[in-house]
Amino acid sequence: MSNSLTSPENGLLSKPFFVLTGPTACGKSALALELAKALQADSAVELISVDSALVYKGMDIGTAKPTAQELAQVPHHLIDIREPDQPYSAANFVRDCELAVDGILARGAFPILVGGTMLYLHAMLNGLDPLPQADAPVRAQLEARAQQQGWPAMHAWLAEVDPETAQRLAPRDAQRIQRALEVWLVSGEPLSQLQQRSQRDLSWQNEWIAQRLLSLEPNERSWLHARTDQRFDAMVRDGFLAEVDRLRANPKLHAQLPAIRAVGYRQAWQMRDGVVPEHEWIAQAQAATRQLAKRQITWLRSMPTRQVLACDCLTLPQLVDRALPMVRQIMATG
Repeated sequence: MSNSLTSPENGLLSKPFFVLTGPTACGKSALALELAKALQADSAVELISVDSALVYKGMDIGTAKPTAQELAQVPHHLIDIREPDQPYSAANFVRDCELAVDGILARGAFPILVGGTMLYLHAMLNGLDPLPQADAPVRAQLEARAQQQGWPAMHAWLAEVDPETAQRLAPRDAQRIQRALEVWLVSGEPLSQLQQRSQRDLSWQNEWIAQRLLSLEPNERSWLHARTDQRFDAMVRDGFLAEVDRLRANPKLHAQLPAIRAVGYRQAWQMRDGVVPEHEWIAQAQAATRQLAKRQITWLRSMPTRQVLACDCLTLPQLVDRALPMVRQIMATG
């Protein structure tokens, strides 16, 4: 194995930790907290967030960030580590995650990774693709062209130069369309070809996933849709728009930043900009959340050896009872 970050012999994946994942609003955070409490007799537990939105300061309500009380109950890592105008990548996550795991183990505690940003999990499990660095002038050119033509037109352009990547991206997935076009313009090669070239022997991966990765997934998609809609309604009642207005007061922030493109924030920002009618933005945000959950579940199903618990059929205590033996096994064997 050539990649030190993902080699099972000497990298991050060789260290004892557990991964709890699943689609948005499936109950990951609540289960992680209860597991940490239940495991106190065995070992102290610290949680590492695997969430691309929780890294940003000042984005609390719309990201369902753990409350101050929850953060006080169990140590959390990789939360509130960036300002919303600062970039944070999968490469940053893999590096920071390894540092966090090392620190937790050095304290004699056990790390549980919890979250649903599948790009981060992919980077952790598969390594980092040898892609070109970000090119600010090229990105600026792409932004200008997108403002004139719209992201669906940019997606059509991507389909001409890299049809494989375009096929798996939604026509309005601005961030990923921009990155794919940037890679093509900078390197002269399609993103899909560069990613295929970087594939390594990952035959060990299925066994690792079977032992250490637990996914909460509903049997009925309608259950998850109802939960995401209810959670977003609660966010609005709890002051989500006031939070967005505070972000908008920061002159460094704008609609094209990755932080502001997060589901919910994007639609609220567009509403405040007058792009989306006031009576439509909540429905659009809820629809975008359902699409996010669908993409997450699709990615999870690409890992057939993952352990799955039906979050719509089991109570929280039942989920804890089912998950505890899996975590204890890794704690005992390393």
